[in-house]
Amino acid sequence: MDTTHLRTCPLCEATCGLEITVRDGTVHRIRGDRDDVFSRGFICPKGSTLGALHDDPDRLRRPLVRRDGVHVEVDWDEAFAEVERRLTPIREAHGPDAVALYLGNPNAHTIAGAVFNRPLIQALSTHNLYSASTVDQMPRHVSSGLLYGNPGAMPVPDLDRTDYLLVLGADPVESNGSLCTAPDFPGRLTAIRERGGQVVVVDPRRSRTAELASEHLSIRPGTDPAWLLALLHVVLRDGRQRVGLDRVSGLDALDALVTPFTPEAVAGWCGIDAATTERIAVALSDGRRAAVYTRIGTHTARHGTLSSWAADVLCLVTGNLDAPGGMMWPEPCHGRPHVPGREPGGRGFRTGRWTSRVSGHPEVRGELPVAALAEEIETPGDGQVRALITVAGNPARSTPDSARLAAALSGLECMVSVDIYLNETTRHADVILPPPSALEKSHFDFAFYGLSVRNVANYSPPVFEPTGPTEHEILARLALVVSGQGHDADPELVYGLVTATLARQATELAGGPLEGRDPDELLAAVAHLDAPERCIDLMVRSGPYGDQFGLRPDGLSLARLVDQPHGVDLGPLEPRLEGVLRTASGTIEVDHEVVRADAAELAESLTVEPDPTDLVLVGRRHVRSNNSWMHNLDVLVRGRPRCTLLVHPADAERLGLRDGESAVVTSRVGRVQAPVEVTDRMRPGVVSLPHGWGHDDDGARLQVASLRPGVNSNTLTDGAVLDPLSGNAALNAIPVTVSPA
Repeated sequence: MDTTHLRTCPLCEATCGLEITVRDGTVHRIRGDRDDVFSRGFICPKGSTLGALHDDPDRLRRPLVRRDGVHVEVDWDEAFAEVERRLTPIREAHGPDAVALYLGNPNAHTIAGAVFNRPLIQALSTHNLYSASTVDQMPRHVSSGLLYGNPGAMPVPDLDRTDYLLVLGADPVESNGSLCTAPDFPGRLTAIRERGGQVVVVDPRRSRTAELASEHLSIRPGTDPAWLLALLHVVLRDGRQRVGLDRVSGLDALDALVTPFTPEAVAGWCGIDAATTERIAVALSDGRRAAVYTRIGTHTARHGTLSSWAADVLCLVTGNLDAPGGMMWPEPCHGRPHVPGREPGGRGFRTGRWTSRVSGHPEVRGELPVAALAEEIETPGDGQVRALITVAGNPARSTPDSARLAAALSGLECMVSVDIYLNETTRHADVILPPPSALEKSHFDFAFYGLSVRNVANYSPPVFEPTGPTEHEILARLALVVSGQGHDADPELVYGLVTATLARQATELAGGPLEGRDPDELLAAVAHLDAPERCIDLMVRSGPYGDQFGLRPDGLSLARLVDQPHGVDLGPLEPRLEGVLRTASGTIEVDHEVVRADAAELAESLTVEPDPTDLVLVGRRHVRSNNSWMHNLDVLVRGRPRCTLLVHPADAERLGLRDGESAVVTSRVGRVQAPVEVTDRMRPGVVSLPHGWGHDDDGARLQVASLRPGVNSNTLTDGAVLDPLSGNAALNAIPVTVSPA
């Protein structure tokens, strides 16, 4: 007998609705949910593989403990007892900073990762917190913190109403969108052109997104911030600014900042002629609805924060920030409710509350750059990292100079991993705690509803019952072990703490709809639910669309989401600057000394003429991959090899490279050997390797991935080259040499 289950895909940021048919206890078919209020039936190749991922024989079902160098299966109580036995003495002898925590990208895709990592972080109380954010989007957080006082307030392009979209460093046709939740991104780009608008893609490679665009500009990697500042220069020079917002300060400082970045000055450096720069600047400022979308190609570079800052300021001065069709802020259903009469503003944003022990890198959002993790493990002394907990991450593949990090991991006194695979990172772990598969847990997109191009909400119950502990139980028990409560302490202690905090926040919000209510009343109303659902219900019911626990009977609640499995459409984005501002001044703060200093350093680079024979390396995405964690499914990796070195024909001829033959790629910190793919899609002087490959380590248990291992591009990434404002690694524009193997 067939049963049909509706759920949101958790494998990327697009949040597509799926229709899953189960027959005789196994997944029979997965297709797009045509009635989903947001995705309308769109599905990418990854979404159809959730059944294969659930059934993957390499996916761990029971904990592993390493004994005499071999990972063996144990029961759950024994695994947590082993964590306590190994971890507790290290913390007692060397203090909390001796234990580091690394959180991987998949945490943004789960309820447990979004909610129940926080108690673990608090229990550890370590300064050594690392995550995938510093190899991904930290510049976006920092620029938002500087401008709006709120590092989580990252505006997104209002794709469905814009008339002009400028895209830099992004390939959403392959990635399905990133820091911009938009199912069927290709269809939305096509719709812009069909309604008479324009899409301009700036990328050193003619990507699939570029092929959908009205225009493709091939830029020299790493020069995006200079070009964005040149656009800003033209707008200000010609008096084309039309700031549409009142709450802005520091605009007077812009003229001096952008003075060096004339279209002529940046032309030779960026590879975009002055006339084109002038034309794009006019198009952005001619009164049409326009948005500037920057992503990983601009963020994972030496001046990533400056790029992100310049893109938002460009939208601000052209009247396209917090305006329909421009860059706007979503209002997620679980967010802060409206507070009538509340003045915008807050404590503001700062970094550097502490620094890393070895190199003195400043803290950002409570994190240190993951590029510093290896040296923190290697370097003896007080505060040395002796133990590491990883949650859903593969830093041995995703972080800079990853060969060095992998070697450092082998020297740890203790390592604990929460992961579904024995992979290149977890092979070093002493204990591996596998959470259930994606189909064995409920789903609600805490992270991505705050980045959505339309306000929507959807809740998905599990398709199958988990056969072991839930993911939130694993994280809760880890937090209890770390806090000294013991491996057999009741996880309800953590659940109760989390939900009590949520109830207290809702009832203590000054001017909020629930101010003065008894927190115990709210807790009693959700007590019958499982822990994740308690959290969802508390936040949704007290949020901007919520039923406010009876005050607004037609409002949103978890029960209503359950009753509407195709999702709830909450409408298009609306202007809401005052709801997101947290700066001390209550204004958008444009002028910052750190930004001026970084722009001045960048201006000095313009005086250095680029050598046409130099090569730089950039990454790329593929719609069938998601970083390093979708390569063990045959249906996704079969076909032509994708881990190839893309080289322009002129470079191939000059270097003696032949299509299909191997080349050696060398950077300051490493070298790899990869097959060459000669293509005129690449800009001359630029080569490309995809991110997340290199599945050939001894000790990993990835049968499918090991047959098509590819090479690890982060062997070439220099951990010493960081964005100074955010600590983000420069995974793009890496100087390399290439020669025939």
